[in-house]
Amino acid sequence: MTAEQVAEALHTCPRCHRPLEGDESYVCCAGLELRWRCAECHKVSEGFAFPYGMCPHCNGKLELLDRGKVDDDQGQEAIRTAFEIELGGHAFYSRATRDAKDPYLRELFGKFAAMEREHMTTLSKRYHADLPKPDEHFQIDRAAIFAGIERHPEDPGNLFRIAIAFEERAVQYFSERAEKYAGTVAGELYKELAAEEREHVEILTTEHERWKAGKSGIL
Repeated sequence: MTAEQVAEALHTCPRCHRPLEGDESYVCCAGLELRWRCAECHKVSEGFAFPYGMCPHCNGKLELLDRGKVDDDQGQEAIRTAFEIELGGHAFYSRATRDAKDPYLRELFGKFAAMEREHMTTLSKRYHADLPKPDEHFQIDRAAIFAGIERHPEDPGNLFRIAIAFEERAVQYFSERAEKYAGTVAGELYKELAAEEREHVEILTTEHERWKAGKSGIL
C-alpha cells in the first residue's frame, strides 16, 4: 500500500468507508434503519427518523422497538432526533409555502424550507446517514401539535406563531440534552443543533415583527 493509500484509508470511516471531514469525532449512521411502533394505532413503521417522531399513519407517538446493539447509542439518538426535527421543519415550511395566501409568507417559508433541507444534507454528509425522504403529505396540524399551538388556518399569523414555537421547543430540547451529555460527541452535536435552531428563532421573530408592521423582510 502506498503512502497516499494509507493516508486515504486513515481519513475514511472504518464502518462505511465514506470520506471523513477533518479530525473531528463523529458517529456513523450509514445504513441504519430502525423499527417503530405507534403507541396509538400500534402500526409498525420502518425508517431512520420521522417528522417530530410522530406516526405517519395517525400522528401518534412512535416508540422505538428493540434494535439490538449499535455503536455509541447516545450519538445515534442525537442524530436521529436531529433528523426528526429537521424533517418536521422542512415538511412544515414546504407545506406552509403551498398553503400561505400571503405572497411574502410563501417566499419566506420557501427560503426556510431550503435552509432546513441544506442542514439535513450537511448532517447526512457529516454522520453518513442516508437522507430521509421529505413527507409530501405532511399536514400543518402535526407541527401545531408538536409546537403546542392551536391551529387557525384562517389566520396567516398563525403560521408564524407555530413556526416560532416549534423552533423554540427544539432549542430547549437540544440545550437540555447538550447539558446532559456534556463532554461527549452527542453533547457537542446537541450544542450545534441548539445554536442552529436558536438562530432560526431570532430570524423568525424578527420577520414576524416586520410582517406585523407591514415592513419588508430581511431574508
